[in-house]
Amino acid sequence: MEVKIGVQHAPREIVLESNQSPEEIERTVAEALAGKSQLLTLVDEHGRKVLVPADRLAYVEVGEPAPRRVGFGAL
Repeated sequence: MEVKIGVQHAPREIVLESNQSPEEIERTVAEALAGKSQLLTLVDEHGRKVLVPADRLAYVEVGEPAPRRVGFGAL
């Protein structure tokens, strides 16, 4: 899954590929926003943890990664 995280007062979003299911990611984000934890913690496909303070979350977008196009032609 591709996950994009917007952080308040940060010029760029955080983008990571995760092996977690969309439901698991949604549950983790909901727990962080509900105040059950101070940090949003996600694990990328290489096993690295991404920690974001829950009170700084602007948005979280979960979806399939877009296929990368190769070449110069417009289809």
